[in-house]
Formats: sequence, C-alpha cells, structure tokens
Amino acid sequence: MVLRGLLNGPESFDAGPAPSLPEVDPMAAAERLARAVRIESVTPSSSDDAPQYAAHVAAMKALHQQLEADFPLVHRTLARETVGELSLLYHWPGTDPSAEPILLTGHLDVVPVEPGTEGDWTHPPFSGAIEDGVIWGRGALDDKLGVVGILQAIELLLAQGFMPRRTIVLGFGHDEERGGLGGAVAIAATLRDRGERFAFVLDEGGSLVRDAIPGLEREVALVGVAEKGYAQVVLTVHDEGGHASMPPPTGAIGRLATAITRLQDEPMPARIDGGTRMMLEGMAPHMSFPMRTALSNLWILSPVIEQVMAAEPPSNAAIRTTIAPTMIDAGIAPNVLAANAELTLNARILPGQTIDGVLDYVREVIDDPGIEVRCIDECWNPSAVSSTDDEGFLLVKRAVAHVYPEAVTVPFLVGGATDSRHYAEVARQAYRFLPIRLRAADRTRIHGTDEQIAVEDLANAVRFYMTVVALAAA
Repeated sequence: MVLRGLLNGPESFDAGPAPSLPEVDPMAAAERLARAVRIESVTPSSSDDAPQYAAHVAAMKALHQQLEADFPLVHRTLARETVGELSLLYHWPGTDPSAEPILLTGHLDVVPVEPGTEGDWTHPPFSGAIEDGVIWGRGALDDKLGVVGILQAIELLLAQGFMPRRTIVLGFGHDEERGGLGGAVAIAATLRDRGERFAFVLDEGGSLVRDAIPGLEREVALVGVAEKGYAQVVLTVHDEGGHASMPPPTGAIGRLATAITRLQDEPMPARIDGGTRMMLEGMAPHMSFPMRTALSNLWILSPVIEQVMAAEPPSNAAIRTTIAPTMIDAGIAPNVLAANAELTLNARILPGQTIDGVLDYVREVIDDPGIEVRCIDECWNPSAVSSTDDEGFLLVKRAVAHVYPEAVTVPFLVGGATDSRHYAEVARQAYRFLPIRLRAADRTRIHGTDEQIAVEDLANAVRFYMTVVALAAA
C-alpha cells in the first residue's frame, strides 16, 4: 500500500503550445456582463401565471436585444435564430465540413430573489453594480457569466480574423432553472431533426476550487463528466381522521413520520465508482502523502473512504443516491386528526441507478403497503459518464492548463442538473465546467444573497472560452 502511494506521483501533462489570442479588456467584459445582469430574466414559477410570464417574455427579448448590441461582430457573422420562442441558437460554420462540430451552451434565465431578502444584498440584486473589482447581481455566476463569457470570447476572436476549422454552435436556453423543457429541449430537438451531431457539449457544472479538499493544496478544476438524476417522490397516506382527543396509536402523520425515520436511518448504500472514483483517482497524485496513499489503495480502503466521505453532506452526496424530505402537507385544524397526509422527498440519483430503483428502495424501507409511493412532475435518470480519454475532456484540460497553470484538472460528478443532459442525443460526450474560481463564500451565493464575480475572474473565463475554441477549431 505504501509503495502504491509512493509510486502514484503527479505525471507531467503537455498542454501543447498556447494559442495566440487577443487581449481581454476586463472592464469592457465586466460592463457587458453588468448590462445583462440588470435585465431581470427570472424564470417564472409557471407559464400559467399570465402577468409573471409576460414579464419573463419581455425580459428575455430585452436580453436578446442587449446581447445583439454588445456583441455586434457575433451577430453579423454567426447565424442566429430563436428557438422555443425565447432561446437562442448560433451557428459559426467551419471551413472543414468533415470535422465534428462542438456545442457550447449556457442559459439566459436566473432564479428569483427570495422575497424579504432584498435588503440583505450589499448592492441591489439586479443593479449590475461594479465596485471594488467585483460585478454584483443575480446571474453574475449562474449563468450569465457563461453566456457573456462565450460571446465575448467569440467577439474577440472574430475581431482578430479567426476562422474556425470546425463548426461552432452555441445554444442558450431560456428556462434551465425550471428544467429546460422549453429551451434546451427545443434546441436539442431542432439540432436532432436537422441531423446535426457534435463531438461534445460544454456546459456549466464544475468550477475551480481551492482549500475545499483536505490534503490537497493545489487549485482543482472540477470538470463534470456526469450528473445525478432527479426524482420528486411523493408519499401519500389516507387514514380515518377524527377528533384529536381520541387518537389511534399512529395516524396519517405518524405513519409518514415513521417513514422519514426509516429512510434517514437506512440511506441508500454508498459506493465509490463512476465520476467520484475518477475524481479521487485524479486527485490522489497531487495530495499529501497520507491521503495519496489512502486514495491509491481504493481497492482495499473504499469502505474506510466511504465512511469518511459520508460524514460531510457534500462528499456524502458524491457517493450515494440521497433522499431528503423537503415538504409535508397534512391536517386542517389543531384538534382534528389528519385524514390525508402527503410527504415530498427529493432524490438525487447516482449514475448506474434508476428512478424505478429508488421507488422500489423507498417502498422496501418504509415497509407500509398503505403508503402510496410515486414520482411526480419531471423526473429523470442520471446521465451517462463521459470519457476522460476523449478529445473534449483533453481540450478542456489543455485550456485549463493554459489559463490556470497552477490548477490540476480532474473529473467530477455534478450533483445538480444542467441543460447538458438534454443534448445526449446529439453529442457524443458532455462536459460540465464553468471557468470560475468558486471560493467557500461563493458556494452560498449561487441562488443566494450577494451573488457576484470578480472582474478578473470574468476576464479569465473569457480567456478560457477563447482557448477552447482556438484549440478545438484551429
């Protein structure tokens, strides 16, 4: 075991010559992102709410116009079309029709600001303020950064006279925060119907982190090679109800409480494989010797590593399908026993497992035939695991090496959902990486208060996207 640790040192990686790229004006890029942030392109909770949806449509169209004004070369050179009413699809034809195209994606919509928290922001959430080298506002990280970063990169390449050898396609959905059903799904269907196929799709997902992993002092670029599935599982029970002064041993609420206890006492089994195993094996050579030795011997130490990872919520989510109770609905009055009760569970499913498998597991563990278990709304299985030997992963790794030379690139399992899953039919591989340095404080700002990005981090994101395009299409 010690010998394995000693021999598992870092291998040199030749990123090749850096492409010749134009200079990035950080403040010019910041102003463009700030203007996009000021447009409140919030995803509506439902298209059935006519006023809310009308405001969403107006904001999206205003954002389309702003992007056209801010990136004139892109809009003069690339073919742009509107898909699914509000999503954008761009084509930049390559000079070699035989070369596989690539697809770069992001999303135009943002989550709402939680009512009552507006005053907690350092700057108003849609101010797009630029102060002390930071751009403030909803979408600065998720994901107008990606959209503006890609467009700014291509604008600069066009100004330099760059002509891609292979076709570059951009897909920007308008409803990713609500599942992408009207945006990315429509874009993917359009591409599929036209017979367009891609070497890979690059979407948001992982990021650059530091000091987040014990024993690893280097900055890490976490490139998502897979993402977990999603299931909204509802447990429903019907009981007699009646007066609360004469309760039975257990009623509807009590039975659901028992179900919660059993599920929390018996979580789905942990396992280290797929994207998580690839991540641990990728980090091992760069870690302190004790951690390197442990991770170099997963063949025997996996049970121990699983116990360590299970102790913290983020790492626990990387090794198992999680099932979390999130809502309960029961009762009509303080002195009336509930005749009906409903519990909602949020499941995030590991690759290799399925929705049906999760439902079967829940039924087995709660062991109450009188409780109905079903999946409602949009549920989807996990993605496939993309290859780290494919050109797409190597291109991202090379771009990281050129723009963030101190970082080590490793595969990663994305716990949330991205639009990339909708492109599985048209892209051979999918990689999920947003080129930002995500510090500890930033992790609570995504979908939270004081979302922001440093001006220089935005400039590096533009450099990253330029590098990806230049390496892929030169």
